Amino acid sequence: MILVAASSNLTNKIKQGLILSLSIYLGGMSFAARNAHADPSESQLVLTGSSTVAPLAAEIAHHFEKMHRQVRVDVQTGGSSRGIADARRGLADIGMVSRHLKPAEEHLWEFPIAYDGITLIVHKSNPVDGLSNNEVREIYQGRINNWKMLGGRDAPITVVNKAAGHSTLELFTDYFHLKQQEIRASVIIGDNAQGIKTVAGNPDAIAYVSIGAAAYDSGQGLPIKLLPVDQVSPTLFNLQSGKFPILRPLNLVTLEVPEGWVKKFIQFARSPEMKSIIQEQYFVPRPD
Repeated sequence: MILVAASSNLTNKIKQGLILSLSIYLGGMSFAARNAHADPSESQLVLTGSSTVAPLAAEIAHHFEKMHRQVRVDVQTGGSSRGIADARRGLADIGMVSRHLKPAEEHLWEFPIAYDGITLIVHKSNPVDGLSNNEVREIYQGRINNWKMLGGRDAPITVVNKAAGHSTLELFTDYFHLKQQEIRASVIIGDNAQGIKTVAGNPDAIAYVSIGAAAYDSGQGLPIKLLPVDQVSPTLFNLQSGKFPILRPLNLVTLEVPEGWVKKFIQFARSPEMKSIIQEQYFVPRPD
């Protein structure tokens, strides 16, 4: 369990869910069409991309909108690849990306707002408390397919994998030296919430998700357990110190140098005032 003293705000979580639900509904509309019908007295910012960054961005947006009543912030998920593509094509003002930029993406402007890790989760009732890197690899290759092979109960393993386009998938496969085509998944999920709910509802499932998302939901009472990676526990201290092996930045990216409301939003997201919000989401604030 991650070691962090943070007050979870259920009301804000509900508001955050409503914001994201509305964003998904609006996702089919084009950026140009939304702006064409926008209230001329209002400004709109569109953020798309990482499902790990999205809940944090939505919470930051909630506070930003309270300070700037004339601005509306639309937060949409779809994966880091979508955040990169939409920022490049001008379909989003800001892309959300939960990894470092690749060499081919370095023409974009990158602004880290927090740090997170990726860890494996199982049901709280699962007696298995740790896995070697090789065991993780063989689970996802289908070579280990029953928990009794790992000292657990006699039950087939439900393997949960991420859909293509999500940086969590890229980082997981890179770290465990897996090829996407060799993964034998029972369930394919899009965002962290789906993975966490799948494991919480299935005592025999295993998934890999954002530490921040898993720790938050575990603190809300969901029956999940965060496993160490390479014998390093997914704790706040290990994330802050850089000891946890799968560490990543949570970035906001833009095509051009930020100006206007885009610049103000990014500055607000990176301000000291947002550190408590970042910690409430179980992420690590960026160093000053």
